[in-house]
Amino acid sequence: MFQSPFVNAFSIGGYEVKMYGVVMFCAILLGVLVSDFIAKRYYKTVDSDVLFDFYPLMIFSGIVFARLYYVILNFDYYINHLVEIPAIWHGGISIHGAILGGILAGLFYFKKNHLPILKYADVITFGLVAAQALGRWGNFFNSEAFGTPCNLPWKLYIAPQYRPLEYCSYSYFHPTFLYESIWCILVFVVLFLFLFKFKNYHSGMVFFGYFILYSIGRFLIEGIRTDSVLNIGVVPIAQIVSVLLFIIGIVGLIYCYKKMPA
Repeated sequence: MFQSPFVNAFSIGGYEVKMYGVVMFCAILLGVLVSDFIAKRYYKTVDSDVLFDFYPLMIFSGIVFARLYYVILNFDYYINHLVEIPAIWHGGISIHGAILGGILAGLFYFKKNHLPILKYADVITFGLVAAQALGRWGNFFNSEAFGTPCNLPWKLYIAPQYRPLEYCSYSYFHPTFLYESIWCILVFVVLFLFLFKFKNYHSGMVFFGYFILYSIGRFLIEGIRTDSVLNIGVVPIAQIVSVLLFIIGIVGLIYCYKKMPA
């Protein structure tokens, strides 16, 4: 059984630092370190200094769009709580928004500097999925991103104040944050094995392969989550976006195979 132990990590000058923020910081740091390792070990033509110049822009853009995406999907709430819009320490960011922000930052930066976008995207993808695997644990400390009620050995206890009204009489739920964390680890392993086995693959195939693999897991996991920020009919928006990313991934793989150098 899982139960969130605490929300605050420590205090600085009377200000409580949230565990959610600590986990997000560690996830970003892990992502940077993993991408740097992959670049130096497996991508000899990728300049690590270029990556470190790009990371601040990518991180800033990713965080802004992750929050903006979530706020837009919860517009009815935030239009009446404007002061809450920048309060990401309360939770409420979207990986789909972060991906969009990172892509836009990459298109701007690498185009401007005349660098191979897809090759650098492949390297960054390893850091992204590693960061996701760790970052999902921020949801654990915020008692969010959990699923429907269950009584499995790995069930997650959710305090009454965090339970959806329709499930207020239940105490234990699917730890969907854990499912997605494990799925991201598996995606990382598959992509790494692909990189290790196929030395002369085409640039962009890791990046678009991530779209396919991550979207499969996210689509399935989203089906048992209780906190979809927006539904189109009865379908969570995250499932719709996952289908779109899956299709983009397929088209991208075909493009890379036919057009990009090995």
